[in-house]
Amino acid sequence: MKPLKKSLIIVTCALLFLIYLPDEKNHIPVANATTKDWNPKSFWYYPWGRSITHKGIDIFAKSGSNVVARTQGFVIFAGNKGIGGKAIIVLSNKARLHYYAHLKTINTAKFTLVSAGEKIGEVGNTGNAKGKPAHLHYSISRIFPQPLDWDFNAPQGWKKMFYIDPALNLSIRQTKTARL
Repeated sequence: MKPLKKSLIIVTCALLFLIYLPDEKNHIPVANATTKDWNPKSFWYYPWGRSITHKGIDIFAKSGSNVVARTQGFVIFAGNKGIGGKAIIVLSNKARLHYYAHLKTINTAKFTLVSAGEKIGEVGNTGNAKGKPAHLHYSISRIFPQPLDWDFNAPQGWKKMFYIDPALNLSIRQTKTARL
């Protein structure tokens, strides 16, 4: 079998595996953070600087606090991402992209698998967060859009069908965990 064809088969199998992988544990991506460490209304907040609309949440923590993978997944990017500064993108189940930005350090590498709860970096203020309090910008986007999430009245509303509100999901998870 030709090397390119073999690589395509391996990548396709890995992607299918990740798409159907169960979403286990769902850690808040900053160690020891609670729902009080972010503003639940900051998702899709407008106006928000150069990005126009804030497509995630900012979880505030002490600089150097551990950033952990929210779910298991495949690291597709680890490096410098312009206004996001030091950033990581993890592909997880259901073809979701988890974006961790403004990191002080990156403790993972591109094309590696990470487990839920595994340390992947540290909270910082790189990129356009320079000079601001240390925080993790965290967002979740879909590779395949959900057209029902299109908000015609919101700024950049058509883009909203690609994003999931991480604050809502993390708040629900924390509430369920607290009751157990």
